[in-house]
Amino acid sequence: MPHPTRTTRHVFVYGTLRAGGSNDIARYRPRPQHVGDGIIAGTLYDLGPYPGAVLGGEGRIVGEVYRIAPEVEAELDLLEGVLADGTGEYLKRELDVMVGAERLHCLVYEIHPSRIEGRRTIDSGDWFAPV
Repeated sequence: MPHPTRTTRHVFVYGTLRAGGSNDIARYRPRPQHVGDGIIAGTLYDLGPYPGAVLGGEGRIVGEVYRIAPEVEAELDLLEGVLADGTGEYLKRELDVMVGAERLHCLVYEIHPSRIEGRRTIDSGDWFAPV
């Protein structure tokens, strides 16, 4: 039996889409609703003007969780260069993120593995404090 269609989803953002970033998610309409801050397992890479996350492993990535409408998700897919065949700049993933005491199922954009070769990691896991 098919899953019922959701009118909203959650997204975990860790780079330029964070509040105050060059692609601040608040510019989208309908306006995404900030739910809280979260941390996921992964490694953050410096790609110049923006970061890319590789999910999993021992590292931690700092980000924010937003509730978004389907039309915002479509715009984010375009921004992140997601392609249906998996060859785009980012891959669309889903995982559970702890926001306070609540576990939320979130969309996360993971950088395509071919894009991180030779790039330095951001050991802090925080794009806004990349030391």
